Amino acid sequence: MSGTPAPAADLRPLHRAVLDTATELVGRVRPEHLGLPTPCAAWDLGELVAHMTGQNLGFAAAARGQVTSAADFAPRPASDAPGAGFAASAREVAAAFAEPGVPARRFALPELGPDVTVRAQRGIGFHFVDTVVHTWDVARSLGTTVTFPAEILTPALEIARAVPGGAAREQPDAAFGPVRETSATAPGPAPALDQILALLGRSPAWPDGDRTGGDRTDGDRTDTA
Repeated sequence: MSGTPAPAADLRPLHRAVLDTATELVGRVRPEHLGLPTPCAAWDLGELVAHMTGQNLGFAAAARGQVTSAADFAPRPASDAPGAGFAASAREVAAAFAEPGVPARRFALPELGPDVTVRAQRGIGFHFVDTVVHTWDVARSLGTTVTFPAEILTPALEIARAVPGGAAREQPDAAFGPVRETSATAPGPAPALDQILALLGRSPAWPDGDRTGGDRTDGDRTDTA
């Protein structure tokens, strides 16, 4: 998110609320659901949950000031109880973000490159918006919906708007697919969640729309400021 200003507000309470919603939805996933398609074209539901779990654990390690490696963020394959592993990882990242001193730290994010660190507020923002979008991914894969209050969607939209677009989105290893159009059903701007999804390469109408390309890594986290 090159050039993205760090969020002014402490996102941690909102981040925790999104994690709670994600935990409830992932808790509905059963072994027979793991092969379901998701809005992330590269992943089925089992792979998506494994990715989300790994990211939780990686960000928890980064928040605690550890010198992390890519292995800390690697997917954790879902077990026969997919929700249990995810729930444990969600508790861990929430607890790590809540530790005293976290706002003053820098997060080591090796997925961006060797020795790359970002300010805590920015790192929390990355994980926050990723969790919002992946929670929607899980809901749609299960054939249901999810809603978030405006207090969550407003900062998430601000972060999503700052993700660079352009030709880089067309590359095979792009973090997100190209920006999508939203289908307005009423005058005025599309709902905030639809805007976030479209900005991050998803069709808000999925699965009626085509599969989007979605995430191949876990968001565009290229700002090291």
